[in-house]
Amino acid sequence: MLFYEPLFLTIFPIVYALYLLMTGADARKWILLSASLLFYLWGEPVFVLILLISTAIDYALSFYLGDSSIRKVRVLALSAGIFQNLGILIVYKYLDFLIQTLNALLMPVDAVPLLRLALPIGVSFVVFEKITYLVDTYRGISRPAERFADYCLFVLFFPKLLAGPILKYHEMKDQISSPPGASWDGFIDGFLRFIRGLIRKLLIADPLGAFANQVFAADPSGLAASTAWLGLAAFTLQIYFDFAGYSDMAIGLARMLGFRLNENFNSPYASQSITEFWRRWHISLTTWIRDYLYKPLGGNRAGTVRTYINLWICFLLSGLWHGAGWNFLLWGAYNGLFLVLDRLFLLRLLQRCGPAIATAVTLFIVMIGWAIFRSESLTHLGPFLGALFGLSHGGVRIEASSEVAITLAFAAAISLIPATPMLVSAQHFYARHRWLKGLAMAGAISIYVIAVARAIAAPFQPFIYFRF
Repeated sequence: MLFYEPLFLTIFPIVYALYLLMTGADARKWILLSASLLFYLWGEPVFVLILLISTAIDYALSFYLGDSSIRKVRVLALSAGIFQNLGILIVYKYLDFLIQTLNALLMPVDAVPLLRLALPIGVSFVVFEKITYLVDTYRGISRPAERFADYCLFVLFFPKLLAGPILKYHEMKDQISSPPGASWDGFIDGFLRFIRGLIRKLLIADPLGAFANQVFAADPSGLAASTAWLGLAAFTLQIYFDFAGYSDMAIGLARMLGFRLNENFNSPYASQSITEFWRRWHISLTTWIRDYLYKPLGGNRAGTVRTYINLWICFLLSGLWHGAGWNFLLWGAYNGLFLVLDRLFLLRLLQRCGPAIATAVTLFIVMIGWAIFRSESLTHLGPFLGALFGLSHGGVRIEASSEVAITLAFAAAISLIPATPMLVSAQHFYARHRWLKGLAMAGAISIYVIAVARAIAAPFQPFIYFRF
């Protein structure tokens, strides 16, 4: 069930009305938990049972992770909790990839059959949050949830369930244990944020995605350089507006319910280095990698060479987290390489070049990375990179429609506005003229109707990060 589907848009107002009518925090909690279970059951009726069993195991183990337990018991409980969560991820997401790799090595021996298990939506996000709960409890940052229902609501909270942002239990504990309830200001702010996400997804990401799919489905060895770059630009903007659009919808829905979720994006394409890009892109994942992988590996405490190795390992695994494929591993290694180069010399060089050049160079590096990410296989990647740099053997062109061309130009402009003084001036003007909020609300509702009509009429295009 997607946030912009007619079914969700029909059911959510009913849930919201019930939520508004409830005066007690416990009643509001059970409405949210019931709605969250219904939301996930609709899309994953089988996996939800596995998820609930795994959640119960986490909750039971968390009581053996506190300081009062014997150290060996704490370590064993933590290891068991992490193992069972990673086991779910490995079986559903990586086992077929490992079997395919093994089959390639064993040829021409009889192939091991693939399991072909359907990847549960949002499983990577859920597993990371559950591991966070266990590790934070072990570290003493968090205490075990007072009630199993509290932990279930944290895991299943429907606005963020499918694609984040990745949350930490201790940051959500007070809101989860006593849902704050809705307010008029929260409704307006949340609804505007939800509509912004809807516009980003349906009116920007989807048209660009349809064109990007055409380009990446074509034989890359025959693509003209202009078409390859246009398709890559379309995907570069599609993946941002698609994922940031989901985050907006999640944050907006939560805000309407009185919850505050952490931001997940901060104008990443205005970055002036790859290091800055990863502070602005998918912030909750980058923070997770820093706190639960980079620091345990030693961070920057074990010397320069070890710091570079840790960075590279973290982003190699980040690439693998995004998908079970060699292109994702290569994409992770590529980003890890440029993070190391930033520390070696690139960051200082870009700072001397000035903001405009630094932003352009960073965007170029990011786009080449997206070419690696988007290519279905390494056999597609080589020719596609060749097409980008004019090394293809043909001149096949795929013409973009006027809608795609306008959307591409508009999306590129608003993505890069934060790199200019224009944004600061606009924010200052908006803050001084409060009447603009009402105007924005009226305009947003009009565009909301258009976006929903498009969602009903246009072919279904799931969120990109649902695959992860």
